[in-house]
Amino acid sequence: MSNKNESLGKTIGVVLALCLVCSILVAGSAVALKPMQEKNAALAMQRNILNAAGILEDGMDIPAVYDERIKALVVSLEDYQVLQDKDPKEFDNRKAAGDPETSTKLDKSEDIAGLGTMETMTEVYLVMDENGERNGAVLHIRGQGLWGTMYGLISLEDDLNTVRGVNFYEHAETPGLGGEITNPSWVKTWEGKEIFGDDGKVKFDLVKGGASSEHEVDALSGATLTSNGVDALIDFWMGDKAYGPLLEKLRKGELTNG
Repeated sequence: MSNKNESLGKTIGVVLALCLVCSILVAGSAVALKPMQEKNAALAMQRNILNAAGILEDGMDIPAVYDERIKALVVSLEDYQVLQDKDPKEFDNRKAAGDPETSTKLDKSEDIAGLGTMETMTEVYLVMDENGERNGAVLHIRGQGLWGTMYGLISLEDDLNTVRGVNFYEHAETPGLGGEITNPSWVKTWEGKEIFGDDGKVKFDLVKGGASSEHEVDALSGATLTSNGVDALIDFWMGDKAYGPLLEKLRKGELTNG
């Protein structure tokens, strides 16, 4: 009987030792791979930004073009000032939205995009021309779709009203329906559309049955909830609660990092 207990004890001991070794190896690999994962994530975001801005081309040196054509700033969404102590290379927009210290809970009446919380600071990407002059901006947008949060970037021409491009780079929408938010043909229909009306209010709209004005884009066929979600997130982020005052400061040339 004692031999059986000893054998069982040895077996359990070996299993526990193996589990410990495996845990150490997994933890060590995660730590070792973290810098590479962060580098890849940064490269992917640079690609997304250049894509939204209409700059991305096959085979280009993405980091080099990004550094040349994009000027990143971290801006407060409370007083719309550049946060000089925040390094854009270290800033993570998604982490800021989920951190209680850098986000605020939205009231249901104002949370039309289904965000729950909103970051109190964001990264703004100024698009620069070959002469180093600003000729547009790229902004983070997100909102609730049918199955989850849709994450994207919207690029505006230098009037900060006309859409240059949009890039929904992460979502969980249904392929062939809501998933068409990434279809290049549909994305192209955003180009040249205007966000604001003559009164300065958000007028952009996704409509069924065919867009007929400079403020309209065709809704996605068979994807009403996704279309409604995209409509709502544009209304929210371009409105007074989010980027509206920021865009006004940019138009007046009052936003600068020195």
